[in-house]
Amino acid sequence: MRLKNYLLASTALVALSFMAACTEEDPIANGDGTENTDGNDENNGGNSEETNDNVIVWPADTIVKLTGHYTVPEGKSLVIKEGAQIIVSSDGVGANHAPIEFTVNGNLYCEGTAEKPILFSVPESERTNENIFAGLWGGIVASATCEEMLIDHTIIEYTGGQVIEGSPAASAEIYTAGDDAYPQITTNNINGRYVITNSILRNGWSDGIYLMGGNAIIANNIFAANGYDGAEAVNVKAGCVVDVADNVMFSPNTNGLKLSSSGQSEERGMAKIQAYNNTIINAGWRRDGEKGGCVYVEKNALANVFNNLMVNCKFRAMTPSFDIPNNVDEGYNDQSVIDYNYYASGTQKSEVVFTEESGVAYSWEGYAYAHENYNEGVVDAHSVITKTAEECATNDPKFVNFPINDVALTDYVYDEAWDFQVEAGSPVLTGAYDGNDAALAPYFGTEGLSVNGQTYTSPKVEARFGAYGAK
Repeated sequence: MRLKNYLLASTALVALSFMAACTEEDPIANGDGTENTDGNDENNGGNSEETNDNVIVWPADTIVKLTGHYTVPEGKSLVIKEGAQIIVSSDGVGANHAPIEFTVNGNLYCEGTAEKPILFSVPESERTNENIFAGLWGGIVASATCEEMLIDHTIIEYTGGQVIEGSPAASAEIYTAGDDAYPQITTNNINGRYVITNSILRNGWSDGIYLMGGNAIIANNIFAANGYDGAEAVNVKAGCVVDVADNVMFSPNTNGLKLSSSGQSEERGMAKIQAYNNTIINAGWRRDGEKGGCVYVEKNALANVFNNLMVNCKFRAMTPSFDIPNNVDEGYNDQSVIDYNYYASGTQKSEVVFTEESGVAYSWEGYAYAHENYNEGVVDAHSVITKTAEECATNDPKFVNFPINDVALTDYVYDEAWDFQVEAGSPVLTGAYDGNDAALAPYFGTEGLSVNGQTYTSPKVEARFGAYGAK
């Protein structure tokens, strides 16, 4: 992860008075740093429902207040039912106020619904725009012993606390104290099975999802405001096989997708990613320099990136070191297909322009810019790329409700009224990849992934650009 070595000293934290911090001796029973209440927020003495020695259930509509680090132990499973709210204290733990971490050494199953999503958040009074990048807690960390995780219809927000001495992730050597900040979700088991779907991951200092290992389906999610001074919506490393499809990624600091085989070894195999039918908006404008902008593929990752819709992003898809093919340490994997994407631009100028670097002020300028990491003639050889102000109108995706020419390029507050479906006749409905090349098929589109006894399959590849078709 990118170096993040300072605390948000200016963030005002509201003091909360909850029960005693959890203990490792009894990490999932009442009195462990959780306070279980009913929907009226009145302590009822405990709503945890233990179905057997290895499964704990937090029932529907339960409110669980965390005042200390929480651990699902190895060999045990926690099931969180629809409508449950996990409210995390921003006070932290101990004298150094280590951000509260939700550690999964066993299995976690978040079974929300569209009508009753599960919520991981901070107290309501702290859910403000001013706190979007405050990093108020540590996020969900699935360790090397986590075999399965389901995140379905779940909202995770206000994460990104700094990893410091005493943080569980530092003690477990997952992250480095003083260098890293918590993503909203971390995975670290190369044999793990992870399904993250129909969820919202927003308002975090660091990455939305940081995959250091595992087989994963990441589909039908909304990512918004991921990363303060770096970070991505989805960040993949070696030891992963992943399908990323049908997601909306709004205003990631650097990229919607960073796909890297960093850490590749005999044990941790090459990162393999199929990324298709995603919509990425406003990526890269909050990041200085010439990094970022929508998609970044590096260090021998086998990444097929196609049928994606990039809107008002700072730069096009980048493949650094593409002149060093198939090099484990740094090169571009020349078996990757990064093509048949659609780059749309509005006409607004960024209010932040790094003139000493690229000087790019408009999306179409970034798409046309002679970037050293553009693999011209190979990457996006068949993509639709808006390169002039005149082409902005011609290539307008015609969203049902998103003012492509009005939303500031550095905006990161997501408007739930936006609708990224497109109007009939939109140009993004034609020209996308519609073949049957086996190399571009989803990894988990047929046999799927089995999680908690249920098989989940990746979305099929749609012959359109972006996450949604016509309304």
